[in-house]
Amino acid sequence: MTNTEEAINPIEEARKSIQTVLDETNRSLHEVTLMIEQSQVEVGKLTQRNAAITAHLQRVQAQGDAAEIEEVRMAYGSALDAQQRLFVMRGQLEKLQSDQSHLQQYSTSLKDVSSLLQSREVAMTGVSQKSQPAGMEMIIQAQEAERQRLSRQMHDGPAQALSNFILQTEIAMRLMDVDVAQAREELSSLKASAMGTFQKVRNFIFELRPMMLDDLGLIPTIKRYVDSFKEQAGLDVTLTVTGQERRLESYLEVMVFRAVQELLGNAARHSQASQVKTQVDISDNAIRVVVDDNGKGFAPEILEQGNSLGLGLIRERVEMLGGSFDLSTISGKGTRVTFSLPATAV
Repeated sequence: MTNTEEAINPIEEARKSIQTVLDETNRSLHEVTLMIEQSQVEVGKLTQRNAAITAHLQRVQAQGDAAEIEEVRMAYGSALDAQQRLFVMRGQLEKLQSDQSHLQQYSTSLKDVSSLLQSREVAMTGVSQKSQPAGMEMIIQAQEAERQRLSRQMHDGPAQALSNFILQTEIAMRLMDVDVAQAREELSSLKASAMGTFQKVRNFIFELRPMMLDDLGLIPTIKRYVDSFKEQAGLDVTLTVTGQERRLESYLEVMVFRAVQELLGNAARHSQASQVKTQVDISDNAIRVVVDDNGKGFAPEILEQGNSLGLGLIRERVEMLGGSFDLSTISGKGTRVTFSLPATAV
């Protein structure tokens, strides 16, 4: 067996493994799509039923004193039940549509990785045979860690809030005929809670895949993310952009954005930094990124031991794409991460 064949085999095995995951993802995507179609039909039916019950309730209310108390009670009960069912069904539909979006993005990412692995040039960038499978394992672990983090945030945030919305809605509806002023207070509180939850969901969506990355490109997206991150994390974050502000290959823009996202997150979560300086320079044939924080730093050996999943993944991706990665850190004196990638104009 030649050295070339030995070098290709591990990559081929990794590509087949990714293809298996991609096939499973596409099957799940197909199932979710079918469930969305069924849910949309059900939401349509419930909407019509809710409209009919609401019209009946209005007729009962119009009768005034002539309406039987039991009839009024049943009309209110039916209206409340219909609204709850419609609310829950719409929530399920939104959840399915969110799952569909995430699966589509995951499928696209897997296709991109598979395409890179098929490229002989990528395979011969000098990454050792031993490190290639480890790199794929690192990618998968990082993806699962991010999914778990977002899952916890969604459960503790919007999911809990939606449960409270249902309860507050019930309270407000029951108060309408008893204490209108109190009912308005409940509705005002509900509106404020909904606006806060909506903003959290928008932040989650932006973290998963900012749409402006596809529409406007890397630099505007990083600027928007830095502004948002600075407000949420309470850190002094500065961004300096030099060179040519232009569009890059899609996979490069995604990779650089995720790297900046990870490095800023590390500064906030682990480094205990109060100040972070970020520099992005785009030249004719390369992009260079520097993220420098004044945090507590760490022993560089941690990266070599594989205990820093995010940094290890960034280095792995940079090297796979033919770039260079440099880490400068001293315990108690901050961390500076620099990486550069070849970047031709699109």
